[in-house]
Amino acid sequence: MVASLPRTIRIGSRKSQLALVQTHWVQEQLQKAFPNRVFDVHTMSTHGDKILDVALAKIGDKGLFTKELEIGMTNGDIDFAVHSLKDLPTRLPEGLVLGCVTERENPADALVVHAKHQDKQLDTLPEGAVIGTSSLRRLAQLRHYYPHLTFKDVRGNLNTRLQKLDAGEYDALILAFAGLHRLGMGDRIHQVIPPEVSLHAVGQGALGIECRADDTEILTLLKELEHLPTAQRCYAERSFLRELEGGCQVPIGVNTELDGDNLTLTGLVASLDGQRLIKDSVTGAADQAEQLGIDLANRLKQQGAQEILDEIFATIQRS
Repeated sequence: MVASLPRTIRIGSRKSQLALVQTHWVQEQLQKAFPNRVFDVHTMSTHGDKILDVALAKIGDKGLFTKELEIGMTNGDIDFAVHSLKDLPTRLPEGLVLGCVTERENPADALVVHAKHQDKQLDTLPEGAVIGTSSLRRLAQLRHYYPHLTFKDVRGNLNTRLQKLDAGEYDALILAFAGLHRLGMGDRIHQVIPPEVSLHAVGQGALGIECRADDTEILTLLKELEHLPTAQRCYAERSFLRELEGGCQVPIGVNTELDGDNLTLTGLVASLDGQRLIKDSVTGAADQAEQLGIDLANRLKQQGAQEILDEIFATIQRS
């Protein structure tokens, strides 16, 4: 009797350069750990990839960069999908789970400047300088601290955004440190923005691998890539966001720090104009990460965060 060959594992990915770099890294790590298995990458375009002339907040669809991949998993076309964790909604479709979280890159935001501003940083950019960002979270925080700057939406993949910057459409861009670093563009990072100025997005810098909840074989394979310290930090952040019922349309920022078995979670909710920032922190056991996120969300709600969120949702619905 001939033994059956193990199944080929089909990995789902977006088609963007960054998504493929991340997905091929996952493929390589799994191939090293399981040299007798075959891992194939299957690409697809998501809704968020196709709509490039509308601000993300106005599209108003959770799962902008994940829905098509999730349908592929549900239909059995792919076995798991690699996401930038910040793109993965905190509530997943029935039957799908977050199989693992990989070790995190620096989650900070970064400033990239036009050549004429090489001697400048955020603090010293001239009044009226045009800053490109597609994130309401970055926009609200930067408006708060730098009201003299001008902010303009920017869409497209990383290369497209940098081309627009170099062509002079913007004086600077705010981008994720992790994306630039993974694409070998770390030399474009002019300033790493400290958390005192810009708390990062939930899950930023980490990869989240989503799979079917009942696929024990895949779940076992993925545990090879799980990085517990990153997972604990990100579970706290995602729980915080879930409790606030926020998404990419809402200015919510976080920062997490691990000290031994203790985790400190800092969270922020901001008004769209940057006039109001509600910010607080909680510290507790890292193995209770999700509860920490819930606790912090409730503390911010008690301080007025719910009123800000209600106003933002109403504004988005009207626009």
